[in-house]
Amino acid sequence: MKKKMWLLSAILSAVFAAATAVLAKVGIENVDSNLATAIRTAVVLIMAWAIVFITHKGGGVASITPRSWLFLILSGLATGASWLCYFYAIKTGDVSKVVPIDKCSLVLTIIFAVIFLGESLTWKTVLGSVLLLAGSIVMIL
Repeated sequence: MKKKMWLLSAILSAVFAAATAVLAKVGIENVDSNLATAIRTAVVLIMAWAIVFITHKGGGVASITPRSWLFLILSGLATGASWLCYFYAIKTGDVSKVVPIDKCSLVLTIIFAVIFLGESLTWKTVLGSVLLLAGSIVMIL
């Protein structure tokens, strides 16, 4: 059962990400995009720490290596930059056009995983990536 939890979690992630775009577009209507990002980030921060405390995982902070700290901080900075850009884009553009472009991050992630993590690139992954990019282009035209 635990082996399949990644799939359920991935599906739920997609559902919540889809809801995020629509909810944010409505919520950001009369709000500065940077302020909206800060509010959203505060909610995520509170929710994440609540889960850490509820599951009693807070003690693990002391065992985090400096390398892990560095990459977690860099990841946080990348997330923040992504969210700031995303919120500005949905504030000023159509969600139905912003989201397909944003989801091109999937293709970039695959490329980064191959280059930086040494993950393998299969013909299925290449074909899927090309189709995703083509679909995104068709959706924004």
